[in-house]
Amino acid sequence: MSQPDRSPSPLTLTGKSQPAPAAAVDGTWLECIECGETFAPFESVRYTCDACDGLLEVRYDELPTFDDFSGTGVWRYADALPLEEGVTTQEGDTPLYRVPRLETDIGVEALRIKHEGMNPTGSFKDRGMTVGVAVARELGVDRLACASTGNTSAALAAYGSRGGMETLVLLPAGKVAAGKIAQASLHGARILEVDGNFDRCLDIVQELAARGEVYLLNSLNPFRLEGQKTIGLEILEGFRDDYGTWPDRIVLPVGNAGNTSALYKAFRELVQAGELAPEEVPKLTGVQAEGAAPMVEAVENGADEVRRWESVETKATAIRIGNPVNAPKALPGIRETGGTAIAVSDEEITTAQRDLAEEGIGVEPASAASVAGLRKLREQGVVSSDERVACLTTGHLLKDPDAAAAAGRDPEPVPADTDGVLEVLHE
Repeated sequence: MSQPDRSPSPLTLTGKSQPAPAAAVDGTWLECIECGETFAPFESVRYTCDACDGLLEVRYDELPTFDDFSGTGVWRYADALPLEEGVTTQEGDTPLYRVPRLETDIGVEALRIKHEGMNPTGSFKDRGMTVGVAVARELGVDRLACASTGNTSAALAAYGSRGGMETLVLLPAGKVAAGKIAQASLHGARILEVDGNFDRCLDIVQELAARGEVYLLNSLNPFRLEGQKTIGLEILEGFRDDYGTWPDRIVLPVGNAGNTSALYKAFRELVQAGELAPEEVPKLTGVQAEGAAPMVEAVENGADEVRRWESVETKATAIRIGNPVNAPKALPGIRETGGTAIAVSDEEITTAQRDLAEEGIGVEPASAASVAGLRKLREQGVVSSDERVACLTTGHLLKDPDAAAAAGRDPEPVPADTDGVLEVLHE
């Protein structure tokens, strides 16, 4: 299996520990990715750097190896997380499906589908919430909030309710699938429908958080991404167990770019722990819908920053986002692993959704973007035939039943007798 050429990057760091600053608590601290300022993890509510407003990441002075992990689900990886236990509904341990027909049709050596729609509330967001809500409890806050295209609201409502906390979700009016609103409603969230898009909802939630009214649990919160990095750990362990090696590439849908950032962080930590060589790190490859593709624009233009798209539109509602807040973390993750980003049409997304359904895997439209992007990159020759690839699918088919129905077959009316049914079958 050939390995990609890669330029020097933070992935070249080695050694099992980093010196802990004075701000560290039990070997854990927050660090600004821009200026390097450090902060104690649980002394006060903080989302960005006090000094420069840069994004924060959770750091550890001791990094575990795969031999240190035991148990099941997200909390199997407690040694790589900021707390020993979370507010949990047994999230994680999602399937890594084989898809032999798709593998042959797309033309890669191996293709596996990591289906995060099999989490308790039907999306990957549960992984972040089990950690984020536990941290909120540690901080002593009592009102949680998020902006959402749907999946975040469902997860926040479920985990907030389980943790005994009030939850508030802001949704773009008329732009969220009914199945997701129903979840948030049933789990007891207070739902506010905003006359604006997701990015405006997030602006408002950030302002509420800055005023101390809510604890923000969008992926701007660095603790949420700690839970999401376990996706990458599970993918690596699955490929190691089945193929005796790591995947060459991981393809994933991009909305706010939290998963891209989280997986990149997981891989950097494994390099530091001596579990991965820098050249073994999978290429992180992002996929966006053509109508909401600011990350793709930045990657294609070689830009260091992502331009906010004020107007976005796609049937893939979960990635209908014009201002990915984690871009400063995700762009280096794509570039420094030798990955790329590509935009796909809504029609290509629907085709991929049907392709996955034919393999028995039901996903919402945004999830299918990863497979649509892989197919397009393979056709362009960017992905080679000898690659082993994992595609991340982020949400279950039932998250958006209307989209599923539109992509599937229409019911056929038949008479109420056996002969009438047979006549239709034999047409």
